[in-house]
Amino acid sequence: MAAHPSTDPPAISTAGLTKRYGDAVAVEDLDLTVERGSVFGFLGPNGAGKTSTIRILTTLTEPTSGTAHVAGESVTDRASVVEHIGVLPEEPPVYDELTGREHLEYIAGLRGHDDWGRVESLLDRFELSEDADRRVGTYSKGMKQKLGLVQALLHDPSVLFLDEPTSGLDPRAARTVRNTIGEVAAEETTVFLSTHILPVVEELADTVGVLADGDLVAEGAPAELTDSVESGSTLEDVFLDVTSDRR
Repeated sequence: MAAHPSTDPPAISTAGLTKRYGDAVAVEDLDLTVERGSVFGFLGPNGAGKTSTIRILTTLTEPTSGTAHVAGESVTDRASVVEHIGVLPEEPPVYDELTGREHLEYIAGLRGHDDWGRVESLLDRFELSEDADRRVGTYSKGMKQKLGLVQALLHDPSVLFLDEPTSGLDPRAARTVRNTIGEVAAEETTVFLSTHILPVVEELADTVGVLADGDLVAEGAPAELTDSVESGSTLEDVFLDVTSDRR
């Protein structure tokens, strides 16, 4: 018997999403759909509007106009959205005065979770177990980045927002993060991945969106986008091609 198509809403959807700061337009009429269980690579030059978009989708700022939904919830309903999302900003929000384990237990407590086994499992996955009882202030940038990712995954979110998740990591740790992104996506977690490291997007993303001057100027599977430029092109070629017209 053929399977019935899912009636669940997309993981992320926006319609006419716009954000203005005075006369400056950060995001303009953004229409975007990210399917559940996919990895969406979000690219764009500095000032393109990526951070403003992520801040709206994670309920940190309100849109000027248009609509946006995450996990079926309107981003204007912060309490509902935050139950479904995990967020790793470029600078992880960690407490330097706590140990790694204390920090995670504190965050878990704030969310009403007491699955300490999951805390230990994630510490082990990211090779932080041996350093879990050291103060976070003694961690390297890469270790703080991994701790931030553990924090984002603690409550098993349905949508995971990652802003430059491999920033500051050595090659081995970066590989661990990339493998983890693939694993959580395989478990039907949607990953919204903002990064300037194009090989990471080419390796992991099911769909790529390129933002320039607040507009979505290209979208599609990595292979589709590269084929649209020329044979043998790379995602970097696509990025340079579609953003150069905006300069």
